Amino acid sequence: MPVHIALLRGVNVGGRTRVGMADLRELFTGLGHGDVRTYLQSGNVVFTAAADRDARTLAAEAEERIAAELGVDTAVLLRTGGDLARILASHPFAGEEPDPAALHVTFLAEEPAPDRAARLEVPPGETARFSLQGREVHLHCPDGYGRTKLNNAFVERRLGVAATTRNRRTVTALHALATS
Repeated sequence: MPVHIALLRGVNVGGRTRVGMADLRELFTGLGHGDVRTYLQSGNVVFTAAADRDARTLAAEAEERIAAELGVDTAVLLRTGGDLARILASHPFAGEEPDPAALHVTFLAEEPAPDRAARLEVPPGETARFSLQGREVHLHCPDGYGRTKLNNAFVERRLGVAATTRNRRTVTALHALATS
């Protein structure tokens, strides 16, 4: 059975979208998924699903169930363990930045339209850099992600797609969970 990683957008940030990880594990198990594990308190779920299950359907079912059972409207973005391996290996700033805390990945719900992708640029006066690669935006934030204007909301506005951001340590840990 394929391993999937569900990345929930905006969960347990700012107090409005509180979701307990035990509740999230129970919900994904109730959807018929196996080997359900969560990582941190920020809406990361690793699970197995039947091979014939489409990623869009899996995400839509999770979104509907989270809204119905937990009262939280959130986007669920799915990747596989293989996707995370590719993302980690292709981060263009990893070789030049020794501090993994300065490296992030913004996961996109879908690849943006070319005209929208052309609108993504570094805001004036910003030290952060980015590289858009398909359904991910690789970020290098030397002054910290909390200080950058090139944040999740900015990326969503420019690209017109739902997004959620994770730091490199989290992506690495999720990959390890997905392959263990």
